[in-house]
Amino acid sequence: MNSHLRVLTVIVSYNFSKWIDKCLNSLKASDLPTDVMVVDNHSTDETVEIIRQHYPWVKLLPQHDNLGFGRANNIGMQYAIDNQYDYVFLLNQDAWIDKETLGALVEASANNREYGIVSPVHLTGSGKDIEKGFSDYTAVRSIDELQDVCSQLVEVPFINAAIWLIPVDTVKRVGMFSPLFYHYGEDKDLVNRMHYHGYKVGFSPRVKGYHDREFRVSTRASRLRGEKVFHLSEYANVNYSFGKAFAMGVLATVKKSLSALCHGRWCDSASYISMGLWLLSNTHNVLNSRKLSANP
Repeated sequence: MNSHLRVLTVIVSYNFSKWIDKCLNSLKASDLPTDVMVVDNHSTDETVEIIRQHYPWVKLLPQHDNLGFGRANNIGMQYAIDNQYDYVFLLNQDAWIDKETLGALVEASANNREYGIVSPVHLTGSGKDIEKGFSDYTAVRSIDELQDVCSQLVEVPFINAAIWLIPVDTVKRVGMFSPLFYHYGEDKDLVNRMHYHGYKVGFSPRVKGYHDREFRVSTRASRLRGEKVFHLSEYANVNYSFGKAFAMGVLATVKKSLSALCHGRWCDSASYISMGLWLLSNTHNVLNSRKLSANP
């Protein structure tokens, strides 16, 4: 592997103090050196002070407002483009990696240029199990399933943006996160765009990362928020004709509203109608996003 390859790790933080040591120290211990940028989304805890005092080697960019996940990551990706980095490594604040992970991902990406996004196996924060979201997206249920996998990368339809390595040349061609999405859904939209431009998405079965989110509790509000961003990403999906996108985005919420109504779930029915109206009100922005996705 070329020892002169330059990697910029970008971490978007908001009240990062719980994970700072594990996250940043894992990058400092990486076999492949990386520059690290933290774009802080106006944390209300001691994140900024801790980084300034204990991690002076980190490039810290405190924001005056919470820009959301996508816009904050775009600051880092634009910096990587402007400063001629070879790769950008997007790492969630609640994630960390083994020392060999980054080097293996860069090697896998360099050997498989058809992949726009590569990621390690995502384990829980304890490291004992496959992280649930990763399992849902990849159909990998246990670490044992990967023991006999010989390929350097395994292609999958989607991996969430907790741990992504992207060649900067790919960012230049495909573009960055869409401003249409504030928090959640932006990674799905970018993966859709990767596919549109002929890139694959995959993970390396040889190395691991850790995503500490098993403590999160699913609520009705979080479920509906997930539904909302899913249908927005379907409406904006550049791989669909606009007619299909309208059906998968807007009309699908009407169908779900009627289904909820038939089962006596009045509140859910009203929520889906509200969701559909919100999508309709954003049609102009969706059309602009689809245009930019096709011609970034």
